[in-house]
Amino acid sequence: MIRKILSIAGKPGLFSLVSQGKNMLIVESLLTGKRAPVYARDKVISLADISIYTTEGDEPLAEVLEKLHAKTEGKPVDVKGFANDAAIREYFREVLPEFDDDRVYTTDIKKLFSWYNMLLAAGITEFADPKPDETTEENPDNNNNN
Repeated sequence: MIRKILSIAGKPGLFSLVSQGKNMLIVESLLTGKRAPVYARDKVISLADISIYTTEGDEPLAEVLEKLHAKTEGKPVDVKGFANDAAIREYFREVLPEFDDDRVYTTDIKKLFSWYNMLLAAGITEFADPKPDETTEENPDNNNNN
């Protein structure tokens, strides 16, 4: 679901991909709903292409967001409610116990929480791409052309 949600360097918030043109993208801010062009020179990354360092490798952001959603029971994270950086890291350890302490900075965790809150505010609560199930696969009985 987050494949069309973008982060753009130098622009606050997250953006939804609306359309593609020649040498540019048309995006819509999740915060304001305003549309704007984004050009090839802008650093744009899909949230689906981001992962969090763990001690065993990398964890895709979508899976981390799913775990965070389960932990918070679908409620936003109160980033300002944490006493200090150590409290933020300890909370995140409850979400992703195997995150790499040396390579994941507190600012990264705060940004993750901020993005999670923005996604919730925009009504996005499913983060992983839907897994194909057997009912959507081609079934000869359901493909009658008579």
